[in-house]
Amino acid sequence: MKKIILFLGLVAFGLNSQAQIQNYNLGDVVDDFTVTDTEGNQHNLYSLTSQGKYVFVDFFFVDCPPCQQTTPIFNELHDKYGCNEGDVFCISVNTGQDNDAQVIQFEDTYGGDFNHAPAVSGDGGSAAVDSNFNPVAYPTYCLINPNNEIINLDIWPLTGVETFEATFPSGFEPPAMECSVLGLEEAILEDAFRMYPNPSNTGSVNLTIGIQFDSAEVTIYNVLGAAVFTTQLTSNDFQMNTSNLPSGMYLVNLQTENAQTTKSLIIK
Repeated sequence: MKKIILFLGLVAFGLNSQAQIQNYNLGDVVDDFTVTDTEGNQHNLYSLTSQGKYVFVDFFFVDCPPCQQTTPIFNELHDKYGCNEGDVFCISVNTGQDNDAQVIQFEDTYGGDFNHAPAVSGDGGSAAVDSNFNPVAYPTYCLINPNNEIINLDIWPLTGVETFEATFPSGFEPPAMECSVLGLEEAILEDAFRMYPNPSNTGSVNLTIGIQFDSAEVTIYNVLGAAVFTTQLTSNDFQMNTSNLPSGMYLVNLQTENAQTTKSLIIK
């Protein structure tokens, strides 16, 4: 199985065995990034690593045959170690040339029978991450440790989930774990979370949460992934002042102690 090599103005013959991340050297601290996956969930690299997680990143595009062939192995890794709830976090990052619908179709077609790792398309900000890391072949799988250092530039070739496990550093022995019912809790939260009016041109947006919670935080992100508003909720009903937000599309993330959900908001 060979990777697909991108010709970036170079004579790239013979690069298959050398293809890897180009903008970082082994041990470099990588830049932070925030992306939104195809299900509307935001992921911030430094927030993940600050929790002690080792982050596996899969760079791919949907028409790449080696990507199609190996994504079930990546999803098996994601599934085996608890669907990102343990010390291993898996995320797939598109080149940016494919949108949410195309990436969802890719996962449905080629992702296999395991729980799928979150996948980010061009709609969710993947292009900037791909450009920052600059892989020259696809797929490229890399590993980032809790110190934000890239400790494997190119996990290849893949023969099974054990190829990923062989990259675990000495002393890191995460237990295999079942995926929890967090997905069900998030589905319940999504149904219970109401936001109106939407679109809004009134200078305020009302939030209603139809379930009980001990703690909750609401954050609004602009299309660049920057947080423009955040607050702790102390009741099930809250009115956000949005008068200082320019017209446009935003993502509103609600995080409770058990789950999170994200919804789109339009300010006119």
